[in-house]
Amino acid sequence: MYVLGIDVGSSSVKVALVDASTHKVLSLVHQPAVEMEIISKSFGWAEQHPEVWWENTILGIKKAIENADIDGRDIASIGISYQMHGLVLVDKQNKVLRPSIIWCDSRAVEIGTKAFDSLGRDHCLSSYLNSPGNFTASKLRWVRENEPEVYKKIHKVLLPGDYISMKLSGICNTTITGLSEGVFWNFKEHRIASDLLAYYEIDEALLADIVPSIGLQGTVTASVAQDLGIAVNTPITYRAGDQANNAMSLGVLSPGQLAATGGTSGVVYAVLDKMIYDKESRINSFAHVNHRKANPRIGALLCINGAGIQHAWTRKQVACGGVSYNDMEAIITKIPVGSDGLRIIPFGNGAERMLNNRITGSQINNLQFNKHTRSHFYRAGLEGIAFSFVYGSYLLQHLGLDPQIIKAGNDNLFQSSVFSKTIATLLDVEIEIADTNGAIGAAKASGVAVNIYDNVEQATEQLKIERTFYPDANRDDYKEAYEYWAADLEALIKKQT
Repeated sequence: MYVLGIDVGSSSVKVALVDASTHKVLSLVHQPAVEMEIISKSFGWAEQHPEVWWENTILGIKKAIENADIDGRDIASIGISYQMHGLVLVDKQNKVLRPSIIWCDSRAVEIGTKAFDSLGRDHCLSSYLNSPGNFTASKLRWVRENEPEVYKKIHKVLLPGDYISMKLSGICNTTITGLSEGVFWNFKEHRIASDLLAYYEIDEALLADIVPSIGLQGTVTASVAQDLGIAVNTPITYRAGDQANNAMSLGVLSPGQLAATGGTSGVVYAVLDKMIYDKESRINSFAHVNHRKANPRIGALLCINGAGIQHAWTRKQVACGGVSYNDMEAIITKIPVGSDGLRIIPFGNGAERMLNNRITGSQINNLQFNKHTRSHFYRAGLEGIAFSFVYGSYLLQHLGLDPQIIKAGNDNLFQSSVFSKTIATLLDVEIEIADTNGAIGAAKASGVAVNIYDNVEQATEQLKIERTFYPDANRDDYKEAYEYWAADLEALIKKQT
């Protein structure tokens, strides 16, 4: 018996096939081979075509089944992970009305800021655990204001994972976890955030019906099943945003545990058992996959927009042709901690929530033509991302978090020794790299609702730790480099204030 996981990112769609009884990953596919396009028609905008996600999901599932050499009709359940905060709008025929406004789009910042002030900061934080900010509800209001003809045609508002589930099942639905990430959920009253919707003049009926994050959400239609070569009515039983799913995949389900990932964006994600929020909304709090009204599980999320996307930019634009990330890592290790004074601030991917939604742009400081080389640029860029994680993690400490271990998957920036060692040293923590990723975790979690596993803890208990990074005994060089970098950032913030 097999379980299937789909992880819809902004760069690619990952599909995993797992043998449910042995936990063995039979196939893992990335689709497409090159990164999916992000459309940016104006400064700060970021959109993608949901149809492209679906095309790559179909191709990924077919390849995964073929590579695993199994009968697709033996797949027992399907789980879905997806890029958070994206806005997908469909009409009554479930046709997409416009490209999705995705997570790193900044166009709704002003709308969310105005709502935060008008509804009251204390009210928003105590009710939604967040400012309306640049989240999905604010993006929907932007559509209402700027594209009224599109808005009139909306039948349902979906998140990216809701859209993939709809394409598989033909049914529009969503989850409390998903509603909370869009700031559509009132935690204090455990219901849809009707007051925010009323303020935005948005009809509550546009939101899809609520299903559990872990439980039956729909079944695969006959036409899709025939195309994929799987059984008709294969159940869809799990859905969560990528960061909540990443934490779940790593077994981070209980208060005080902490997960991290360094993909296109970077995230540190801590689980809490109280309705805790950051008064400045730099840290965002959402319902975790195992959240219940009577047993709260809140995911406190620190997001760094400028993370892997900068490392990818450096490889494409600065490195010579044919240089891989492994090549860059080998070169980086030859450059000393602190990159001989070269410092890079990586915030060049839109508004940064941990900087109060400022759009600072990236910044290169102290570049010296007679000293610094391409190799220094590689290291300074990677250190800048690591320093951003540290800067944000200090904000998390103000919420009472003091973890000893950070868990991360094996398919992102944390594979880099330089990156992980820098964070481990400055935060004085161990970083465990587990042999898993979001698609694998979604596959395993889907097995809970079909009684393959008793609970998500059991589904994720057989994690193999591939490597552990420990703090460097010589902390002084790291600390000095970070302090110079932080001073640059504070000066940039002050200049924009």
